[in-house]
Amino acid sequence: MAIADINGIQLFYRDSADGEPLLLLHGFTGSGDDWQHVFAEPLAAYRIIAPDLRGHGRSTNPGGVFRFADVAGDIFALLDRLGIDRVKAIGMSAGANTLLHMATQQPSRIVSMIHVSGTPRFPDQARAIMKTMTEEGRSPAEWEQMRGRHHLGDDQIRALWRHTREFADDRDDMNFTAAKLSTIAATTLIVHGDRDPLYPVEQAVELFRGIPNASLWVVPGGGHGPIFGEQAVPFVKAATAFLAAPQAPQAP
Repeated sequence: MAIADINGIQLFYRDSADGEPLLLLHGFTGSGDDWQHVFAEPLAAYRIIAPDLRGHGRSTNPGGVFRFADVAGDIFALLDRLGIDRVKAIGMSAGANTLLHMATQQPSRIVSMIHVSGTPRFPDQARAIMKTMTEEGRSPAEWEQMRGRHHLGDDQIRALWRHTREFADDRDDMNFTAAKLSTIAATTLIVHGDRDPLYPVEQAVELFRGIPNASLWVVPGGGHGPIFGEQAVPFVKAATAFLAAPQAPQAP
């Protein structure tokens, strides 16, 4: 575990140090520790790099702004610091949204990616839910859960809920057109639950149609983030097979 001073923030990350680099990006209001609930056994073939996204876990966000395009810049800066030019990656929800930015900002650097429960843009049903994310009325159990993940005080937690409400008005940061998606060079596996309350499965199909080297796995009965609990085992099996398969050649 280490901290990198990059882009005006302190970015906390875990680095297993050995093997082929594999980047793991968690969901919003989560942290890099969440991946232990997916991968019960270490992925021994890979050098796991699992940061806490800005403002999450043990990472700071003094500017008080959260944009997925900026988070992508944070992660590229971290990879540069670690001397990693090209990487495979898995992103869940916010992590998946970040991967879309990374794969379009610097396409040659993402070899392959697994995009779980992300979206090209925020649909109305997600915006309606986002507007309800206030600290008022949060139960003691919810506060306890958040304090167990985020270690920089209650103001950090309040900021995360505030950012969620701000997403409801976003029309710019998450706005991936078909033309933009077509620039992605990474071989991509899109994983999406057919009961996702935030992002309808039609948006996963849109990503599948737009990304050139994409495959789509719609998880029956899956909600938002269908990779935990009883769904972890089939996900790990599919993910490890995908990551180990030969990747489509990238343009020079």
